[in-house]
Amino acid sequence: MRTVEIELEHCMLRRWRAGDLASLVCHADNRSVSGNLRDRFPAPYTEQDGRAWIEQVAGEEPLYNFAIVVDGEAVGGVGLAPQPDVHRRSLEIGYWLGEPYWGRGIMTEAVAAVTGYALEAHDVCRIFAAVFDGNPASARVLEKAGYTFEGRLRRAVHKDGRMRDQLVYAYVVEDG
Repeated sequence: MRTVEIELEHCMLRRWRAGDLASLVCHADNRSVSGNLRDRFPAPYTEQDGRAWIEQVAGEEPLYNFAIVVDGEAVGGVGLAPQPDVHRRSLEIGYWLGEPYWGRGIMTEAVAAVTGYALEAHDVCRIFAAVFDGNPASARVLEKAGYTFEGRLRRAVHKDGRMRDQLVYAYVVEDG
């Protein structure tokens, strides 16, 4: 298993570790966080959920999921999801950050770094993200990280008992 650590100005990106459990649960168990994520991100977020996540991704090869570490503490995550079949040269990027760390430029820096990592480490020509409407901060993260708005999928998401639009952003390598 190769070590990947990306030192950035505001944070470090690295593999998830067993020692991240308490911090993961502390920052993930927040409706302000989970309310803008897919339902597979549990709410409430329990110690059992955190343990299962860390066991799932800690040893993955190749590396697709990074812990966002600030002052030695895992406070969020950025992950890449390979796409199947004819979409095999595309990755979906997803991310979350503990609420106390919002507004500091951490997520923009992390998304840009993982995008660069993905382009170097994986045979991809497109990385995309889908943001729920009503989450302009997440859309702004993508724009600042070099992603382009591609379109709105109307009433594409059922979250918390209501239908929502989804905004699609992508980083595309034209000569890939």
